[in-house]
Amino acid sequence: MSQTSRSAWENPNASNSAARCGWPGGHSRAPKAVAKGGPIVKPRTVQLGDVCEINPATDFNFGPDDPCSFVPMEAVDDVDARIEKSTARPFREVAKGYTPFADNDVIVAKITPCMENGKCAIARNLRHGVGFGSTEFHVLRATKHVCPEWLFYFWRFPLTRKLAAINMTGSAGQKRVPANFLETVQIPLPDLSEQQRIAGRLEAADRLRRTRRYALELSATFLPAAFLQLFGDPVRNAKGWPATELEELATVERGKFTPRPRGDPSYYGGKFPFIQTGDISNSGGRLNTWTQTLNEKGVSVSRKFPPGTIVIAIVGATIGVTAILEIEVYCTDSVVGIQVNTEKATKEYVEFLLRFWRPVFLAQAPETARANINLDTLRPLRIPVPPLPLQQKFAGLVERVERLRAVQRESLRQAEHLFQSLLHEAFNQGN
Repeated sequence: MSQTSRSAWENPNASNSAARCGWPGGHSRAPKAVAKGGPIVKPRTVQLGDVCEINPATDFNFGPDDPCSFVPMEAVDDVDARIEKSTARPFREVAKGYTPFADNDVIVAKITPCMENGKCAIARNLRHGVGFGSTEFHVLRATKHVCPEWLFYFWRFPLTRKLAAINMTGSAGQKRVPANFLETVQIPLPDLSEQQRIAGRLEAADRLRRTRRYALELSATFLPAAFLQLFGDPVRNAKGWPATELEELATVERGKFTPRPRGDPSYYGGKFPFIQTGDISNSGGRLNTWTQTLNEKGVSVSRKFPPGTIVIAIVGATIGVTAILEIEVYCTDSVVGIQVNTEKATKEYVEFLLRFWRPVFLAQAPETARANINLDTLRPLRIPVPPLPLQQKFAGLVERVERLRAVQRESLRQAEHLFQSLLHEAFNQGN
């Protein structure tokens, strides 16, 4: 192993032992399926190539037209780390130019950015026990010394992939993890029964975070469905509500930040939150965090919007993404602020309505890297105006659902923390 590789394992942060700390986020215990078993004892380490086969030969016996499992790179989910869906292809189409593997092999992406993003999976339920996939996969095959799940979670440990990234070869955009890195990287090796015990705990924590992520994704579909049920499609005004221009219901103003170059540090670093389009797209529809601040000099050349303002991104890939401000912020000129007249409409109704308009905005925007919409698009936008009590009913529904989603987000954060803590406890090779 190279000196660079060794140093990356040294001086780690203090261990986040889930067994000692219990269920993160203030709770006293993890779920029983996760917490079962004692603390993990640090085992000896060996080279990965000593306990598994790297890119092994795979035996198969297919006729030219026999269907085979085929796994392209995009079929491997980089969040849940599993094969979402394999396809069937005739053997003659995959016999050459693809990577063969067998049931229970671990496939890991070797090319950037798929490797860093965590694309890997245990191959299971393949046709006739054999599959073929992208040439950008490495294959790890367990021997009698190690179980497939141990290899799988070792690769999911973030520090393993960071070390792999350090050892990549090739040019930018085409960098790959070489096979000799896999041969020599150090892996902890408890006995087989201990591997299986720890892998069981990791699997339970992994399943918990998947379940909580799914619950959050599912709750995100409720409000759009409720909106359509109450108001119909707002783009077509399917229920025939009276319509008016957006500027009749709200003040529509563009943010401002005039300095050039924009990155001049003399305007930044104060106490005033300053948002750009990325903050909107990362907010989940309720904006209460920020990544930059302005000082007194900066706010003198920017524009402030109060809580309750709808902000909409008007340039680039985030065109049409919206959020409601929960804090007072200053905005750049790539953001428009919409302050709704509460005697005519609710901010919740208008914000959701604009979500349905986003595909139209994207279709109408110029096809350039700086595609944009402007005030001349937004101010005269004709929108349906249902009765205010009906809008207020929807606003109350939004408030209740958002409270639920805040709880779900925190539950997901705790589950993610638990999973990462268990990975750290199992595979961190520091003291």
